[in-house]
Amino acid sequence: MEKAGKEQIAEWKAMYGDVYLISVDGKEAYLKQPSRKIIGYASVAGKNNPIKFNEVILNDCWLGGDEEIKTNDTLFLSVSSQLAELIQIKEAELVKL
Repeated sequence: MEKAGKEQIAEWKAMYGDVYLISVDGKEAYLKQPSRKIIGYASVAGKNNPIKFNEVILNDCWLGGDEEIKTNDTLFLSVSSQLAELIQIKEAELVKL
């Protein structure tokens, strides 16, 4: 796949918010953040098979890129270590009133 141009990235940002690029061995994948629903589904799917969690997140967040990242075990496992970064957790504060 060709690299996504500025126009394509701007279009994705308008549709999905933040867009991320993961690259490994010259291959690239463009991803969006997962929804709460997908994180829940991935968590259930990953209970008995931890790799399934990463498969669900990668497939749902996929915007474009080299399909080989999804099918080549070495590339998939390499990007898997970065997928948790897509799940952004902000610090919350609890105050007793």
